[in-house]
Amino acid sequence: MKRTTVIISGGGTGGHLYPALVLGQTLKQLQPDLWLVYVGSSRAVEKKIMTEQATTFLTLPVEGLKGRGWKKLRGLVLLPFAFLESLFILIKFRPSLVIGVGGFSSGPIVLLASWLGKPTIILEQNALPGFTNRKLSRWVDKAVVSFASALSYFGEKGVLLGNPVRPEFYRIPKKKREEALTLLVFGGSQGSKFLNDRMIECLPYLGELKNSLIIYHQTGEKDFERVAEAYRQAGFGRVTVSPYFSPMPDYFARADLILCRAGATTCAELIAAHKPAILVPFAQAADNHQEYNAKELEKAGGVEVILEKEFSPQGFIEKIKFYLNHKEALDRMEENLKKLSKENIAENIARLCLEMIESSGRRS
Repeated sequence: MKRTTVIISGGGTGGHLYPALVLGQTLKQLQPDLWLVYVGSSRAVEKKIMTEQATTFLTLPVEGLKGRGWKKLRGLVLLPFAFLESLFILIKFRPSLVIGVGGFSSGPIVLLASWLGKPTIILEQNALPGFTNRKLSRWVDKAVVSFASALSYFGEKGVLLGNPVRPEFYRIPKKKREEALTLLVFGGSQGSKFLNDRMIECLPYLGELKNSLIIYHQTGEKDFERVAEAYRQAGFGRVTVSPYFSPMPDYFARADLILCRAGATTCAELIAAHKPAILVPFAQAADNHQEYNAKELEKAGGVEVILEKEFSPQGFIEKIKFYLNHKEALDRMEENLKKLSKENIAENIARLCLEMIESSGRRS
């Protein structure tokens, strides 16, 4: 009997990889004999995460095309090789379904799978669909979206189910408010130089609040020493600085408030954990999609949004002082995020995938 194989493709950042892994794990729970093959790019962060997960992980010679200036030429040169490698993978593994989770590495193999008559589905985590998924929309069979605002891009193929995140985020208990305010600062799996720089600029203004703040700051590898030294020089004792926090749900649990970017998976984790946040969208994100994500959560009353061009130390400190003195506002934000939360997201997406496999099997 032929083993059922599913290819999950995409990545480039943790924001694409973690939903892929969660969906893969859920598929295996529902159908243990399933063989999962992950296909992505050769970026270091991607290899690190996937190696830790001990999965079957293959890479394509592919780079992004959108918003890369002259570097786009290299991506175009590599594209035929990515399609050729994708063809080899599809012939070797003969998948019953190919899933694209976003990112440039999902494009070649999902498109080629569709042309070869394989069932295909894409996951779109952003409020404004990304370049790759917009291009794939006419070819795939289904498109699972996280925000209702994205449905219009996919017509009848669109299904609003949400963005799967690690189960630990759903199990985070409500934070008991204390006199001090606990702030978690992070900029995604690779850190954010912008957030690191702004926090360093804020330290002189935060001096009067030293005894009222507990800070956890994930910097990324490059900025770790610089940021840690800045806190030491400023005399902050109740601070934990690290290149990378793991497991991240543990740090979410400690936080009253989070300062972070507005990537799709970060937003989904905030919703799942019901964690109030100050979101600073990455201004250079493709099509400014992070601002669209942030505005969706702000509209619901679960976060505040500060655009990069509007971020000032004085303005940020005023917000921190406000939440120090009005912790009931944090409770209201939590309740508003709860209203956005959806149940059984990964399971619902996995069941849709298995239905597509079964339906395809009946037709063949």
